[in-house]
Amino acid sequence: MAEGSIKDKVAVVGMGCVKFGENWEQSASDMMIDAAYEAYEDAGIEAKDIQAAWFGSTQIALGEPLAYALKFEYIPVTRIENLCATATDAFRNACFSVACGMYDVVMALGCEKLKDTGRGGLGGGGGGSPGSALMVPSGGAVTAFSRMANRYMEHYGWSYEEFKPILAKISVKNHYNGSLNPKAHFQRAITEEQAINAPMMAWPLGLYDCCGVSDGSAAAIITRADIAKNFRDDYVLVKGIGLAVGARQGWLRQSYDMVHMEETVRAGQQAYTQAGIKDPYNEIDLAEVHDCFSITELVIMEDLGFAPRGGAPEYVKEGRFALDGDLAVNPDGGLKSFGHPIGASGLRMLYEVYKQLQGKAGPRQRKNPTLGLTHNFGFNPGSGVGSVAILGQRD
Repeated sequence: MAEGSIKDKVAVVGMGCVKFGENWEQSASDMMIDAAYEAYEDAGIEAKDIQAAWFGSTQIALGEPLAYALKFEYIPVTRIENLCATATDAFRNACFSVACGMYDVVMALGCEKLKDTGRGGLGGGGGGSPGSALMVPSGGAVTAFSRMANRYMEHYGWSYEEFKPILAKISVKNHYNGSLNPKAHFQRAITEEQAINAPMMAWPLGLYDCCGVSDGSAAAIITRADIAKNFRDDYVLVKGIGLAVGARQGWLRQSYDMVHMEETVRAGQQAYTQAGIKDPYNEIDLAEVHDCFSITELVIMEDLGFAPRGGAPEYVKEGRFALDGDLAVNPDGGLKSFGHPIGASGLRMLYEVYKQLQGKAGPRQRKNPTLGLTHNFGFNPGSGVGSVAILGQRD
């Protein structure tokens, strides 16, 4: 069975993103409105021009709250939830609706209001299944990914004293990038010493190895590539989108090594094939990846082909993923510094890539980028959902 490609069939002509953080003064509707109207203004359109919308949220169970907030007039609104890949999957479905010829102008919007739940952690995610509780270790996600960090050290022969500074460099990089971003939740740079000596959350992961939980919303306006020039000259083209969902293979098979996430690998392969990318490290200029924990970013570098297996620590030490490195990773601060409202994060990542490709990223701006990648991973090592999207400058 042949698999198609979305390359150059769809364009992004407008995006919006609110400041992420503890947005006590804003409701979910307020944030949806702010993100949407920034996107409208960016694209030069009005709400009446949207023919259909895809709404990503792990908390809000219907599409109706988006229709209400934006005062849509009976257009189709589809609510999407796919763990931490929710926003990217909303974007993916919106892109497919345009690529198939059903619509000309659509919206993908993600929104989450996590700080008002009265509990810590990510929350959200209502879609359980029999036996799923067995897959979430006591202590939640930080425990699951601490196991990955321990296994990585054992697998590649790193001691804690050698490995902890590597993780610290990732956190320091992302906090520095976030300090340059007025929309980031956390805007304070940190030192390696602070990261290394921070309170331990689940050994070897400390406080600064873990991302923040935030309120936030982000939106994209998507149209056909052949009419994108009617909206703006510097539109951005979708080059590839991949999505891969695990079936608990890692939990059920003795062969799982716990030092990679197969869903990320497969989603990346799908997107690379569509985009025609053969050498990701040298072809991609910047990447927004799912750094829910510092170890996760490290492993993602290998899963997406940005570093050889076991080689990411050396690349980190050499500064290859810094803002001025060969491949800038999380130039907007990543989940670690920008924050993580689950249903909005993927579109926030796309917002940064979009701005970078247009040369509008301010002090974070890369020099003449042509391709940018976003990545999300939901659930835990061994079974989850991986998503990858690739955007590029117009021809």
